[in-house]
Amino acid sequence: MSNDLLLTNVRVMGGAATNMLIRAGKIAEIGAATAAPGVPTEDGGGALLIPGLVEAHTHLDKSLWGMGWRVHQAGPRLIDKIETERRLKKEWNIDPARQAGRQIAQSSQMGSTHIRSHVDVDDAVGLAGMEGVLAARETHADIIDVEIVAFPQSGLMCRPGVADLLVEAMRMGGDVVGGLDPCGIDRDPKGQLDMIFALAERTGKELDIHLHEAGTMGAFSTDLIIERTRALGMKGKVTISHAFCLGDPDAALIGPLLDAIAELDIAIMTTAPAGRPAPPVAKLRSMGVRVCSGSDGIRDTWGPYGSADMLERAMFIGMRNNFRHDAEVEMALDVCTYGGASVMGLKDYGVAVGCQADLVLVDAESLTHAVVSHPPRRLVIKRGKIVSRA
Repeated sequence: MSNDLLLTNVRVMGGAATNMLIRAGKIAEIGAATAAPGVPTEDGGGALLIPGLVEAHTHLDKSLWGMGWRVHQAGPRLIDKIETERRLKKEWNIDPARQAGRQIAQSSQMGSTHIRSHVDVDDAVGLAGMEGVLAARETHADIIDVEIVAFPQSGLMCRPGVADLLVEAMRMGGDVVGGLDPCGIDRDPKGQLDMIFALAERTGKELDIHLHEAGTMGAFSTDLIIERTRALGMKGKVTISHAFCLGDPDAALIGPLLDAIAELDIAIMTTAPAGRPAPPVAKLRSMGVRVCSGSDGIRDTWGPYGSADMLERAMFIGMRNNFRHDAEVEMALDVCTYGGASVMGLKDYGVAVGCQADLVLVDAESLTHAVVSHPPRRLVIKRGKIVSRA
């Protein structure tokens, strides 16, 4: 399959109909008069063209996609979900390589061209998740780019031996060091944060820390993350995922944290949850904070929801943040495209000349229309190759 392609009659980011020439997997020319004899041509039919969607937070190793419907058993508490998952991984034969491949295929056809996946490293599965997702990443490298976070889902300090496994996971090919609720799960915030920051510093990698802790506890953990980010010179190299505490209405509690997050370029990932406090997207963006999003778990043991559709996720962000004006809804889409690209450090991302041709065509009148209707993807293009059609 060629990496050269001429797209005709497309509306780049909702603009006037034009043509786009792709050479060697990169956008070479944009213009109504653009032509390229001998190059494969695809009529866009007036479709809207946007950059590839960025799934900046998911768990490829444990989706149940394609395994048939399963009755969900997870209890209400975080620790209940963790313990149920540890048990069912073995009972249900949730093979990481197989399930990662299935979710990658689904994400690709929904228009995602990049994924950041957290992969469990714990004393129940050891490094099997890492091995499986690494294999799936290689197998599907032609349709999607996968970045792997080595993630101690069950806890780090409270599970003997997991710290050593996390080190090995990074040696195997982990791209980002993960962490999880240093108070609520590990009950040793200093121990966990010192360990993961030291590992990130030693390996030269970034950090992405799940922080479900709400209210004062979450604010305390966030302050410790801020303290270490500043002390170790890791500005721009830390992401806090979920960050429920930032949705607390107490401005006196949250205000200083937001100021420090902006100062230190700490990125925030939000799924726009329906039932939990959520970081204020418009406020964060107005302060210059990089914000990204993701599907989180997709039809896994934690819950039955998810379709890997990041246009739908942009709609959730808009609804959760009460975005109504078109410019606000477009901000939600930006979180799921350029926001994720910025957090993942993607080079040559976008829809300008010189950018890598990771593109999505949708039948929509405007960017806002694409978000609220999230229609089937007419075309998904990865490095100039059509990888999914309708």
